[in-house]
Amino acid sequence: MEKVQNVSQSMEVLELRTYRDLQYVRGMETLMRSLDARLRAADGSLSAKSFQELKDRMTELLPLSSVLEQYKADTRTIVRLREEVRNLSSSLATIQEEMGAYGYEDLQQRVMALEARLHACAQKLGCGKLTGVSNPITIRAMGSRFGSWMTDTMAPSADSRVWYMDGYYKGRRVLEFRTLGDFIKGQNFIQHLLPQPWAGTGHVVYNGSLFYNKYQSNVVVKYHFRSRSVMVQRSLPGAGYNNTFPYSWGGFSDMDFMVDESGLWAVYTTNQNAGNIVVSRLDPHTLEVMRSWDTGYPKRSAGEAFMICGVLYVTNSHLAGAKVYFAYFTNTSSYEYTDVPFHNQYSHISMLDYNPRERALYTWNNGHQVLYNVTLFHVISTAGDP
Repeated sequence: MEKVQNVSQSMEVLELRTYRDLQYVRGMETLMRSLDARLRAADGSLSAKSFQELKDRMTELLPLSSVLEQYKADTRTIVRLREEVRNLSSSLATIQEEMGAYGYEDLQQRVMALEARLHACAQKLGCGKLTGVSNPITIRAMGSRFGSWMTDTMAPSADSRVWYMDGYYKGRRVLEFRTLGDFIKGQNFIQHLLPQPWAGTGHVVYNGSLFYNKYQSNVVVKYHFRSRSVMVQRSLPGAGYNNTFPYSWGGFSDMDFMVDESGLWAVYTTNQNAGNIVVSRLDPHTLEVMRSWDTGYPKRSAGEAFMICGVLYVTNSHLAGAKVYFAYFTNTSSYEYTDVPFHNQYSHISMLDYNPRERALYTWNNGHQVLYNVTLFHVISTAGDP
């Protein structure tokens, strides 16, 4: 029943996350039709230069047609998935009433298949290449120069709790606000006192648990908020700690935990790879490393980093004038240099993390809690592309 509930919540998040993209692509379809009509109506009345400009613009927009058709098809898939969830929930309720296990194996297989299909649909609909970062939205000015704040990337849309952790080392106090509105007003919160202090600001909340780096160690700690207990802790093999390989701003930022559409990640560095950024997929239950990539990018030259759709994006500074400068693609083990500017309003970023549920970047900037919306774009391969 918990699995079915999780699938249902994930579907809800998926619909919210992709609604904006669908509206954007539909708007592009209207623009394409308008341009096409203008080209047909031109009939020699335009200069050669103007005609070529329109034609070039039309060529640039052609891939959007494929994107729109895929969105429409996947929307129908979501409707079918929702119906399957309803059927499964009904079957489970019947079994519960009869206090028996009739049909359990069949239901288990159906739930597993549904999860796999939903994941595939989420990957198609929710992912894309980072092409833009919005102007900053200042939520609040609270705390010291360094810290972190976040929401749970796996929570349903009705759950808008905010977690707040001030400072970058030896801290143990985590504030949990009931809603974003309460966080802005500084009211309706509870306090969690961690059994072990943290280091850095690279913490993340994922599926009801806080993942953080234990102070003066390369140990990852998973702290469960509801039970107020440590579920598991494990060392990251060879990972530097205690300001051995921090980001450019220092602050014990040797280890940075992230969540994107595909799960939990750790970004760190080891002596063996000469101080370059390592990206590792972590099992959220055991904290075991599932796979690692050496990006080749020196961590001390990075301002901050975040994961979107299996791609690590790195900024070239934590100060004013920073931009997203480097991208490493884990699906192809390749990289490219990018140029995605963003406005570093308060001139000192000490935390930058992507939330796939809200498609936004959470930032701690010189004592200010700031949000940035991001623009992701699907890359459509055409005939003849490599």
